[in-house]
Amino acid sequence: MIPASLLAFREGLEAALILGIVLSVLRRVRRTDQARAVWLGAGIAALLSLVVGVGLYTLGISFEGQAEKIFEGLAMLLAAGVLTWMIFWMDRQGRTIQTELEQNVRQATLGGGRWALFSLAFVAIFREGIELALFLTAAAFSATPWATLIGGLVGLALAVVVGWLLFATTTRLNLRTFFQVTSLVLIFFAAGLVAHGVHELNEAGWIPAVIEHVWDLNPVVDEDSGIGQILKALFGYNGNPSLTEVVAYVGYWVVVVLGLWCSRAPREAIAAQA
Repeated sequence: MIPASLLAFREGLEAALILGIVLSVLRRVRRTDQARAVWLGAGIAALLSLVVGVGLYTLGISFEGQAEKIFEGLAMLLAAGVLTWMIFWMDRQGRTIQTELEQNVRQATLGGGRWALFSLAFVAIFREGIELALFLTAAAFSATPWATLIGGLVGLALAVVVGWLLFATTTRLNLRTFFQVTSLVLIFFAAGLVAHGVHELNEAGWIPAVIEHVWDLNPVVDEDSGIGQILKALFGYNGNPSLTEVVAYVGYWVVVVLGLWCSRAPREAIAAQA
């Protein structure tokens, strides 16, 4: 429930911020008459995202035995890949995303009008919706479906409230700080998804375990206990992981941290010289 809530809050708040920025620009340029196109695009995108999410989960539960483990493993790895892409994209675009979005809205009002605004809102919200649908589908495989559903709804409701407060009070959120903090949390989620995905593929026979159990912490923190289930859902905890699980988890952290450092170093050097 906790991972679903956090993921839904993060994605929902990002969608709310996008809508808030678009509507704020329309209000500043006195084109609030075109707000209906924005809401229509966002609504259709949200509905299609829901359909995709239900379809993914229905497809997942239709498999049994080895096929089920393969599907769950691949879904978790795919979700981790999308999360990783989003982390790097936000790291590069976090400081300029608001300015670029405002420019796109102004161009849309001057150019294509309602259709351009509809497309802008649809693409932005549909991207967030598809990402969330994939994440919640992967989260449902490591928790109960009802817990995932309730957690997702709680996160989305909280995102709507926070987004409305930011829009209504004209409070400016530091997007760069927001994305940096949430990206750190997402790295933990993604690393856990990678490890859990490898675990499922170990059981399916697609990836060899090499060493079946590197250690066994279940006598200390049982993975089936309440705390163990929370750690499993949040970080992919496994009390007795295989060697390939451990290598995948550690390797993911090494690759992501080094990748972020290498991508930031040139930008920081340029900023220091400016």
